[in-house]
Amino acid sequence: MQIRQLIPFFDKSVAGWANEARLLRWLTLLWLLIGLVILFSASYPVADIEQGDGLYFLKRQLIGAAIGLIAFNFLVHLPLRFILSIAHWSVLVLLGLIFLTLILGEEIAGVRRWLSIQGILIQPSELIKPFLILQSARLFGQWDRVRWQARLFWLAVFALTLAGILLQPNLSTTALCGMALWLVALAAGLPYVQLIGTALLGISVAATSISLRPYQLQRVISFRNPWIDPANNGYQLIQSLLAVGSGGTWGAGFGLSQQKLFYLPIQDTDFIFAIFAEEFGFVGGVLLLLLLIAYATLALVVALKAWNPVHRLVAIGAMTFLVGQSILHIGVSTGILPTTGLPLPFVSYGSNSIIASLMIAGLLIRVARENADTQVVTLLGRTKSRQP
Repeated sequence: MQIRQLIPFFDKSVAGWANEARLLRWLTLLWLLIGLVILFSASYPVADIEQGDGLYFLKRQLIGAAIGLIAFNFLVHLPLRFILSIAHWSVLVLLGLIFLTLILGEEIAGVRRWLSIQGILIQPSELIKPFLILQSARLFGQWDRVRWQARLFWLAVFALTLAGILLQPNLSTTALCGMALWLVALAAGLPYVQLIGTALLGISVAATSISLRPYQLQRVISFRNPWIDPANNGYQLIQSLLAVGSGGTWGAGFGLSQQKLFYLPIQDTDFIFAIFAEEFGFVGGVLLLLLLIAYATLALVVALKAWNPVHRLVAIGAMTFLVGQSILHIGVSTGILPTTGLPLPFVSYGSNSIIASLMIAGLLIRVARENADTQVVTLLGRTKSRQP
């Protein structure tokens, strides 16, 4: 790999990639660019007042995007067999960091999700996402060939990962990771009895968490009718709905949102879609959904073309985290789903989130590249697949 290949616009090898890989690459970069523009508008007023610099959040997001693009370009050029070979160690290290946050984590807004290293906040629950995709694909894609001891060990590791994230507490990320693991297992063809049992267990854990934490229960209650308590529990959702509704057909115009002027809380992360909808309207929202549909369609094409079942599962897991998380974020902002803290990939503020998202996109594109690189040869009347 050459140094210039780490810089997206100077990677000349792209011309030789498969169509799906090139399209996914450009859609990823477009999604990232749109996200930076939206974040600039959504965060400027708050950053200007609270930090004395309107570009405070954008500058930090650009640093995260630069690191993420380097990781992205490494992944699209590294063989998947090598990436998969280090996935298990990465999961175990990040699992340890997740539990370390419960002891030494930086407490922000009453939760411990970050480790502070020389003032830099590391969020292991975000960074573990691409490695969960890899390890779950590796396990479930070879389920029949894996010894039962290894099965139990990794199922226990996945359960501990979800438990550690839930204890931070971070129910939304726990649910997202749990659903991604479940969908990868479903796509791998695991027995339905086991899948249904796991789903029921997950639902019961989520219900228990909600019942034990009053603020989570209040979110569910206020989601059903936020106007019951408009000044407290329903305030955030009401302001988000006002932002979405105020956008009308064409939107108020870039930079002209009123709700971002200290009306809508957490407008640069958990509810950034509401600001986007206010400024770009129904048309902008539809265009963003079309981008997600195009991305999901290409991801499915890549998954269906994958010759290796493990690679197919990597593509499905990547699609779940990128497109599925986006749909959940939009559902929260529009009042379709209960309020959660899920960021919008490539858009919401957060260096850890944007690094993880770019790594996941890199994995998906790598699968697309290896699909095209596979050659089919005939030996003694048998058809076999091999990679050069």
